[in-house]
Amino acid sequence: MQINLVAVGTRMPDWVKQGFDEYSRRLPQECSLKLHEISPGQRGRSTPVARAIADEGRRIDKAVPQSHLVVALDVQGSSWSTEQLSEQLKRWLAGGRNLSLLVGGPDGLADSCLQRAEQRWSLSPLTLPHPLVRIMVAEQLYRAWSILSGHPYHRS
Repeated sequence: MQINLVAVGTRMPDWVKQGFDEYSRRLPQECSLKLHEISPGQRGRSTPVARAIADEGRRIDKAVPQSHLVVALDVQGSSWSTEQLSEQLKRWLAGGRNLSLLVGGPDGLADSCLQRAEQRWSLSPLTLPHPLVRIMVAEQLYRAWSILSGHPYHRS
């Protein structure tokens, strides 16, 4: 299974790339993780926020193949423990479909992305910085995989 993290934002600090790369490279080929950056919508005093969100949504929709299982990262989504995420990863792997995880911009995901999502996952009720979300998702996927494979990385 290919896991695509489709995230709004293109100019991340080096530490974000290094953190994401560290955990994504640890994942095996059977659930490899790739990042697809989406350029943010233009925001300004004369540009409505709704237009920027809609622009981001169109670019996200184009980046996600129709055959993928789509999971939106959304504060209104299901909150999973690490063990529950591991069980979810097991179901995703057994389903045989590639997976796209969607991370919106500073104002969230477009309605079109939320409607397309078959699941919604909330990392936390806290507002998290978008750069950090990339690393957290990569690390938690690696941790979930380590539980499934009996690797000692996760200690419960």
